[in-house]
Amino acid sequence: MTELFDAIAALRRAGKPFALATVVWRRGATSGKPGARAIISTDGTVTGWLGGACAQPTVVREALAALQDGAPRLLILGEPDNRPGVTSVPMACDSEGSMEVFVEPVLPPPDLWVIGASPAAVHLTELAGVLGWRTHTVDVHLDLTEVDRRSLLVVATQGHYDEAALDAALVTPAAYVGVVASRKRAAGLTEWLREQGHDDDAMARIHAPAGLDLGATSHEEIAVAILAELVALRAAGAASPPVEVAVPDTAVDPVCGMTVDVATTHRFESEGEMFYFCSAGCQRAFERSPAPHLP
Repeated sequence: MTELFDAIAALRRAGKPFALATVVWRRGATSGKPGARAIISTDGTVTGWLGGACAQPTVVREALAALQDGAPRLLILGEPDNRPGVTSVPMACDSEGSMEVFVEPVLPPPDLWVIGASPAAVHLTELAGVLGWRTHTVDVHLDLTEVDRRSLLVVATQGHYDEAALDAALVTPAAYVGVVASRKRAAGLTEWLREQGHDDDAMARIHAPAGLDLGATSHEEIAVAILAELVALRAAGAASPPVEVAVPDTAVDPVCGMTVDVATTHRFESEGEMFYFCSAGCQRAFERSPAPHLP
């Protein structure tokens, strides 16, 4: 268990999304015991233990879906359940057991990049830190190589190398690009960027002036207004691109109806068509008599 917690801590430090799956209940003979936990990474890699060959691929698929929609889910594997909010997954494993697994997406905190050393930049960084956001301060060297499509980027140079900073910001895939400037100054920056060859799509990415219009005048109030806008955008999903996951190819087991990964070792070719199974038992049943399981 210590190794699992260490892995979680490492993923959190690196700002990487993952899902945590925990067995919370079981009935009958299952290899997954209550309290068993596993980490599912965005590529489907599993660290820890959840259960056998039937349970794990199912949990991985649901965990990847949870990472994409950001919503936790309770799975019951092995028996129907009509409770609201519960996802029932048919299982036909030889053990005939069943279990419940709680899957929780763990998404990294917002990744805020602030260009400049102005008072507004300093206050924005401090306030974002209070919220637990990951913050990065960028100087005149404009090293933005680690900015990705989930990053939020604010140009707060306030008259010092504004053009170069905003030009560099638009080259990144950041989900949000804002600039601290008056409307008149923002219009001038936009005109300059167009002259540098930036198109309408690039211009549409710029939030200028950055922040909600709160009538803010002090540096502290400007920082609050910007952070309020970022919080609102993230809550609406506008500044939080979906997590990219490796979605496995799937097929339906013709015997039990369970969705399985096509990468499974349980497969059988019949009359030129490949069929995939959740277990050796389902495969044997199909091999003995395919006709009852075909449409």
